[in-house]
Amino acid sequence: MTKKIETLKKATKIKVRHILCEKQFKALKAEQALKNGKSFDSVAREFSEDKARRGGDLGWKARNELVGEFASIAFDLPTSNVNSPTTSDLVKTKFGYHIIMVEDRK
Repeated sequence: MTKKIETLKKATKIKVRHILCEKQFKALKAEQALKNGKSFDSVAREFSEDKARRGGDLGWKARNELVGEFASIAFDLPTSNVNSPTTSDLVKTKFGYHIIMVEDRK
C-alpha cells in the first residue's frame, strides 16, 4: 500500500470546504466556474447557499460529523488548496448538491 493511501485511511479529521446548491443546474454552473480556473473560495461565495461568506469552509470535521455520502467522498479526496483545488464531482445529499475539497487532514 502506498504512503498516500495509508495517509488517507488513517485520517480521523479533515479540514473541508464545500459548495452547496439546492438545484443541480446551479451546482453545475459552480463546477464549470472551477474548471475555468476560478478559486474555490470565490466560487463558494458566488454560488454556495451554505457558509458562502467563509468560502465554504466547514473547518475540521470527523467522519461522524458529516452526512454519509459527503463523508465517504470527502475522506477519499486528496488535499489541495483554494487556488488550485482538487474537487469531488457533484455529491447529492438530502441538503442538495455539493462540490467538496479537502485542505488538510489529521
